[in-house]
Amino acid sequence: MDNSSGVGVLDKAAVVLSALEAGPTTLAGLVTATGLARPTAHRLAVALEHHRLVSRDMQGRFILGPRLQELASAAGEDRLLAAAGPVLAALRDHTGESAQLYRRQGDLRVCVAAAERMSGLRDTVPIGSALPMTAGSAAQILLAWEEPDRLHRGLQGARFTATTLAGVRRRGWAQSVAEREQGVASVSAPVRGPNNRVIAAVSVSGPIERLTRQPGRLHAQSVGEAAARLSEAVKRGS
Repeated sequence: MDNSSGVGVLDKAAVVLSALEAGPTTLAGLVTATGLARPTAHRLAVALEHHRLVSRDMQGRFILGPRLQELASAAGEDRLLAAAGPVLAALRDHTGESAQLYRRQGDLRVCVAAAERMSGLRDTVPIGSALPMTAGSAAQILLAWEEPDRLHRGLQGARFTATTLAGVRRRGWAQSVAEREQGVASVSAPVRGPNNRVIAAVSVSGPIERLTRQPGRLHAQSVGEAAARLSEAVKRGS
């Protein structure tokens, strides 16, 4: 067997997973593709199924399992966070405002990275802060491209409307003025994963006195460029 690690059972399991990369496979097809004995191929496929690394389709054929997608998503998050620090720092330095990165967790959005303005009046959002999905430009971004039923549910009690989100999708960025907090304005743009799904929102936020009541005019381009850099960083490693 090529690429032997010296741990036979792991090498064989890897061969089974590689064979399933081509698509749904019967046990006979698995035997042919892997060169494994039929009892061995069956035993490994069933064991991998137990750990959700392998599943079955409607015809009972073996397919790659959901755990692989979960692990891939986690790897994408790690790449995102690794790239976020310098990108947010550059965004802060360019705009002169605090920059944040948000991910959605259920009915909340969590700040997973931030670069604070060094001095003067600023909007401080500590890393780990959980904010509602009902207000703010980052919430608009994280909701705007959801499936219709999830989008509809997300609008219940929101400070923005379906028309607002339609505008977000058209422009590719969102802005809010005193929506989450009095006196604070923000601009956000989407970070997209390998399948183009929105996985995070990049934001700059600060006092309305500086960002004005049309903060997108000032910062939409810079925020959008930062989001594009993070999207590229995630996709490069996929």
